[in-house]
Amino acid sequence: MLTIDPKTTPIPQLHQYLVGAVAPRPIAFVSTISADGIPNLAPYSFFNVFGSNPPIAAFSSNRRVRGNTTKDTLANVKATGEAVINIVNYSIVHQMALTSVDYAPEVSEFEKAGLTPIPSDLVKPFRVSESPVQMECVVRDIITIGEGGGGSNIVICEIVKMHISESILDGEGNIDPFRADLMARMGRAWYCRANGANVFPIVQPFEKIGVGFDQLPDSIKHSPVLTGKQLWQLASVEKIPDRNLQIVEDADYQAAVNSDVDGVSENLHTLAAELLNEGQIEKAWQVLLSV
Repeated sequence: MLTIDPKTTPIPQLHQYLVGAVAPRPIAFVSTISADGIPNLAPYSFFNVFGSNPPIAAFSSNRRVRGNTTKDTLANVKATGEAVINIVNYSIVHQMALTSVDYAPEVSEFEKAGLTPIPSDLVKPFRVSESPVQMECVVRDIITIGEGGGGSNIVICEIVKMHISESILDGEGNIDPFRADLMARMGRAWYCRANGANVFPIVQPFEKIGVGFDQLPDSIKHSPVLTGKQLWQLASVEKIPDRNLQIVEDADYQAAVNSDVDGVSENLHTLAAELLNEGQIEKAWQVLLSV
């Protein structure tokens, strides 16, 4: 493996390794307003939420790696203590990219990107009308770590009001990831779209404690056929089932056994994999326990 020593690696190169490895990252499309009333809009991918009581979000307005300067956003939140974090979906991601350009402080990125500013309810900065989720925030703290290029200014915000487009809600009032069509940042010029087959559920009930990978028989753990997902399905049961040899009477089982006498074990693992893909975990276990 390539080993990186942060103390001896040039900052621009280290930065690219970090943003390429820690990805995809959600994007905070932050709107602020200067002390003189000039609106500003800029994207930040060093961003996440960190609590719900109170609701806390944070983004880092880092010092530029080249030039060791900061964006207008930082000056604005220091001056006013307010911001709006707008969430980026696919329909506005290219317009968002335009706002990452270093326009002069007196220039409104809303106008440059062709986005619509709408008034907030509790804070002065405008919301982005086209964003599917807009969070009005007051700044709780700004933590500065490092004064050189690449140094961070972590802006900790309390969300005082949220606005969610009803177009991205499902029938139960929850945010539907497919309707939201959210974007994430990768390294360099790469982005990631959270939609299609790339979005899938992993349901792990909290009230049930699975046996875990360590309790799986070695023949299963080291299977040449079963994938990590299928092993997870097997390891998620509360108790490894008792062996039930009635499975040998199953037609699919007999077909797997008789198809290749020299590869019976692998054939049965293949059958178990097919059963797991269909959600038949108990039957898959019986096939594997018969080997």
